[in-house]
Amino acid sequence: MGFAEYDRTDGLGLAEMVAAGDTTPSELLEEAIARTERLNPALNAVILKDYERARAAAKETLPKGPFAGVPFLLKDISLMSQGLPTRQGSRFFPPFPADHDSFLMTRFRKAGFVAFGKTNAPEFGLLPTTEGRLYGPAHNPWNLDCTTGGSSGGSAAAVAAGIVPLAHANDGGGSIRIPASCCGLVGLKPSRGRISAGPDLGEVVDGLAVDLVVSRTVRDTAAALDVAAGYEPGDPYSAPPTPSSWLAALREKPKRLRIGFAVKRFDGSPLHPDCVAAVEQAARLCAGLGHSVEEASPELDLGMLAPAFLAIWSANLASLIDYIKQMLGQTPGPDNLEGYTLGLYEMGMQVTAAQYLQAKIRMNYVARLMARFHKTYDVWLTSTLGSPPLKLGTLDIDERDPWKAMIPQMAFVPFTAVQNITGQPAINLPLSWNTAGLPIGVQFVAGYGEEASLLRLAAQLEQAQPWFARYATIKLPA
Repeated sequence: MGFAEYDRTDGLGLAEMVAAGDTTPSELLEEAIARTERLNPALNAVILKDYERARAAAKETLPKGPFAGVPFLLKDISLMSQGLPTRQGSRFFPPFPADHDSFLMTRFRKAGFVAFGKTNAPEFGLLPTTEGRLYGPAHNPWNLDCTTGGSSGGSAAAVAAGIVPLAHANDGGGSIRIPASCCGLVGLKPSRGRISAGPDLGEVVDGLAVDLVVSRTVRDTAAALDVAAGYEPGDPYSAPPTPSSWLAALREKPKRLRIGFAVKRFDGSPLHPDCVAAVEQAARLCAGLGHSVEEASPELDLGMLAPAFLAIWSANLASLIDYIKQMLGQTPGPDNLEGYTLGLYEMGMQVTAAQYLQAKIRMNYVARLMARFHKTYDVWLTSTLGSPPLKLGTLDIDERDPWKAMIPQMAFVPFTAVQNITGQPAINLPLSWNTAGLPIGVQFVAGYGEEASLLRLAAQLEQAQPWFARYATIKLPA
């Protein structure tokens, strides 16, 4: 197994090579480890290495899943993997190893993945950039001075750099799609209820957050959804019925879709020209494939929506921090929490039960509004971000006033949180790069439960304008 063979295919392709006897899980794992050791000092994508246990697992008889023998990385947020700590990217969490697997981790193991480490994430996954006190900043393979996005930035950097073909990620306000855009990857946020958060939780951030992966191909993402999706007894939600296989559904040509696209923010203010160009190019591509395309956006009031979103997030954060405080006797403060986190914690402690319920009512109103929009348009096309990837250090992780901190964050990510509020599926596709060589992703949003429509469209666009051969060239320090 050499450099060229590993780069030439995706996760499913590597698994096919293992099944054919052309390589072994151990050979694939050693290639991934070698790449980690060579590239990670520049990227800071992998923050915990579990090489020896992975080597032992790779030598065992793996489940005959679709990704049997494929090296894999886990994000340091939410997911529990027995024997590894999950610190939520925070100094507040001690490095206690988990004594069990999450349901999702069990599914990943049954798929045949060989997990060998954990990836960088900002504190509690709060920021659209991956730079924090515990692990330090992750660096974008396309430009090491730029952000990977957040909060799945470590996973995205590792995939974009070719360390692994796909990696675990999760999304509570855009945290799969934002780093996928920054790093030139496919990033699907599934519908609410599609992926179980058990056994530890019924829902994450009141249903805002959901897990899956970042990858380099649509088929890897579809196969990962086949692996990860499924109701578990006791889950508070059950997503709409599914095809027998999302991967198999890719073979079906998408119907002629009605697509509305946005080239402005909700308040009418302009996006960065690179983002406008990316959306317009994607719209032309869709029209050329026979879809009906016109400029259209739902009328959302961010003045009503942003306070509701912040109330839900801050109250959930306060609950989590207080739970750890009670369990371990730690006192939250500036010595163990970043300024932005501490400010959100203090805000969350002030949210009353009545305010929380009012926030949920507002969020449901937005879900109803988007459902009406999708009666006219099957898909909504936006830029994933408001600008190209920011320089590291642009967003202040120690700004203690949450409202002041949110202003530049919302400028950078004007669209992605809406789908977390509504529970809709949304996918980032790497269809554009700017003149500086940075990826400029576009986002496609479908109605609740309509992942199949998104994946079929994504596969059609991938075939029409392939991106797989485009790899980041990392300039390593001398």
